[in-house]
Amino acid sequence: MNRRLFLGSGAVAILATLLQNTAQASVSTMKEITAMQNNWRNLLPAGSKLPAATELLKLSDEEWRKRLSPAQFNILREEGTERAGTSALNAEKRPGVFVCAGCDLPVFSSEMKYESGTGWPSFFTTIPGAFKTKTDYKLVWPRTEYHCARCGGHHGHVFEDGPQPTKQRWCNNGLALKFIPQKT
Repeated sequence: MNRRLFLGSGAVAILATLLQNTAQASVSTMKEITAMQNNWRNLLPAGSKLPAATELLKLSDEEWRKRLSPAQFNILREEGTERAGTSALNAEKRPGVFVCAGCDLPVFSSEMKYESGTGWPSFFTTIPGAFKTKTDYKLVWPRTEYHCARCGGHHGHVFEDGPQPTKQRWCNNGLALKFIPQKT
């Protein structure tokens, strides 16, 4: 078996497994998703003040190294990836908001999260304006990579194998996120 055929068949097998493991989200219409995207603030503790995407944060590598753990620096600033299945956020099921670990920008609500079976926290939509995207060719074929709109930190990749109605899987490095639980 030549190398290309081996790599190609491996990629197909991985994709098939991911598609089989993708769970359905609990929403079924774009109207419900739009409401969810607009109501994420209701999941924050009362009085929470978080930055907006328009408040850009630019720091030197030295300043980022002081602010982040070495593993977070690798992911957010050097576009690294954590090992699948290592994030405590995979099991996070409480109501709340996920924010960028680099700058505290709200990026996802707990209502947007679903179990994809991939080993990384996965979401079927985002808080509007949270991310900017670019095309990444690091694994030869093009993928859509996304970065925090406020600090430019790398979070992960978005794929078109998620649940209805968006069919998106925002596959996020857990170390690129912090979770703020809703206070009841």
